[in-house]
Amino acid sequence: MSSQSSHLFHVTVEDQNQRLDVYLTTKLSEDFSRVFIKKLIDNGCVRVNEAKVKAGHKVKSGDDVLVEIPEDFLTPQYIEAENIPLDIFYEDEYLFVINKSSGMLVHPAQNITKGTLVNALLYRNVNLSSVNTQIRPGIVHRLDQETSGLILVAKDNITHTKLAKQFQRHTVKKKYIALVQGEINFDEGVIKEPIGRHLKYRDKKAVSYDESAKEAHTMYRVIKRNKGFTLVALYPKTGRTHQLRVHMAHLKHPILGDEKYGKKQSFSRLALHAQSIGFIHPGQRSFVEFPTKIPAEFLSFINLVK
Repeated sequence: MSSQSSHLFHVTVEDQNQRLDVYLTTKLSEDFSRVFIKKLIDNGCVRVNEAKVKAGHKVKSGDDVLVEIPEDFLTPQYIEAENIPLDIFYEDEYLFVINKSSGMLVHPAQNITKGTLVNALLYRNVNLSSVNTQIRPGIVHRLDQETSGLILVAKDNITHTKLAKQFQRHTVKKKYIALVQGEINFDEGVIKEPIGRHLKYRDKKAVSYDESAKEAHTMYRVIKRNKGFTLVALYPKTGRTHQLRVHMAHLKHPILGDEKYGKKQSFSRLALHAQSIGFIHPGQRSFVEFPTKIPAEFLSFINLVK
């Protein structure tokens, strides 16, 4: 029998009368498309108050919605190893630090099973942690698909668990570089605005003050301003989904190339790069930090803009 992952949701008043597939898209949108969710429902993997229903079923306040996703339903029986070049910034017996390129998905999701960082890792035939099941071997944390920069990959479960606890405690030191629209007034500042679901667009996040919103904390420091644009360093204390993108858009300085929270055509890609990461190394038991260079295209843009 294949293993499966389960998700249980309790419908609140604000979500009642939504179609079941729409409701689950708002709850599972991080990893699963609406088409995939409908497939789950049609195959009896979703129950409302223990009863199987159709995708168009309207949920009611107080309903319990159980989603059970068989592992082999998510992906093929195995994820294909692919010979995809990787920029391995650092490697030892415990972990990788990989400089991920913009456009690469970290792990299979939404029926995408090829071209991801996981596919590339499997080709290298190395040990990877199994804490996050077969579709996310080694993956401790994530970067958005369009964000470039450093990401940690664990080779064993003990390393994975120790790193994950540091992320949960917000003790991992992270620095991002971004190009943003407009010239930021202050040289540095702190954004402490909670982030929750966008009221209108279910695939987006927004600064929100309702009960479901989560604390989010970002510090910024200006590197350079030039005629309507700013190169800025961002230091997230928390790790909410799309946190940096939402916070900068909230300041009226959206990140260039951001199709969700700004203007996609403003830059050739999402101008966000995870430049450095620091943590207590699980094997060495001491603090280590790995810095990369600011992407050349970021520097060229800010220096040449007229």
